[in-house]
Amino acid sequence: MRTLIVGVGGMTNGGKTTLSQSLNQQIPHSCIIAQDMYFKDDSVVPVDSNGFKQYDMLSALHMDKMMSHVNLWRKYPEAFLKDRSPTHTVEVYVLIVEGFLIFNYGPLNELLERRYFIEIPYDVCRTRRSLRVYTPPDPPGYFDGHVWPMHLKNRKEMESAVSGIVFLDGLQSKEELLAVVYKDVIKKIQEIKEKNVKE
Repeated sequence: MRTLIVGVGGMTNGGKTTLSQSLNQQIPHSCIIAQDMYFKDDSVVPVDSNGFKQYDMLSALHMDKMMSHVNLWRKYPEAFLKDRSPTHTVEVYVLIVEGFLIFNYGPLNELLERRYFIEIPYDVCRTRRSLRVYTPPDPPGYFDGHVWPMHLKNRKEMESAVSGIVFLDGLQSKEELLAVVYKDVIKKIQEIKEKNVKE
């Protein structure tokens, strides 16, 4: 049984989820684990001196729980598939890990064999964020007072610690982004298959 773990990261509202879901639909025997599903309860997320909830930090996430699910997939990838009775032998199972801080968490980043980071300009990011409804909702000034400064901080930390990231232009169409990443992932899958044949 062969596996491949792909990371789709990027800034808030950059298109991570859309790209990940499109990949999932295109790549057989793949599934998604999304970082946004592991946020801690609002009541335990700390507040800074400006009264802003500190959501854009690893400490606001149950990364231990996320890692336990990733490791469970590594052991039993077939259990995560919607169709658990494939008609033929699965050569490569693919896990798509999606989230805004996946490359900043060492134990997770080490497992990734492909890394993609979607970036968009400040003004586009701010506009998209303002159109999204969050629970709890963003308070006034939250984007400029917390979200964007934390993105810059996290981005700097990521670039200083992680190599092999493919940066993607989030202003491209969904189809263009998918085409680039799909081609690269399929190439990696083929490499894994060929290696398996040689062994």
